[in-house]
Amino acid sequence: MTTVDFSPLFRSMIGFDRMANALETAYQSDPGGYRPYNVEVQEETKYRITLAVAGFAEDELGIEAKENLLTVSGQRKKTEVEGSFLYRGIANRSFERRFQLTDYVRVVEAKIENGLLHIDLVREVPEAMKPRRIEIRRTGANPAIEHATEPRKAA
Repeated sequence: MTTVDFSPLFRSMIGFDRMANALETAYQSDPGGYRPYNVEVQEETKYRITLAVAGFAEDELGIEAKENLLTVSGQRKKTEVEGSFLYRGIANRSFERRFQLTDYVRVVEAKIENGLLHIDLVREVPEAMKPRRIEIRRTGANPAIEHATEPRKAA
């Protein structure tokens, strides 16, 4: 069975217009796993992606954030001198890694340290999107009387 039926989920989820696209992207995997990486949760709203980029200079790396997609790429400018190798296990090829980001996640900083590229991310949810408590009023109650904070002045 190669198809998955998500229709039961759509009955209880409202406003997930990009859900099908996100699920389709999740099933696509990068071939070979070249350029290993870690995804770390540092705090509740802070994340770090660490990508192994040994052998790449800063000007050979590119980071692009567009909509909800973070793309990290490396393009070699220098070619290694050909020699007489008995074994060549260090890859000398370009790469591109893509990371699907959720809404309100933005890139804060990127730095290289000891052959590792660290990309710091933060999730900043707007106040309007944060959970809030909704007051339930009784039927027939006058909201002006219930919410009055100052006593009425006599005329």
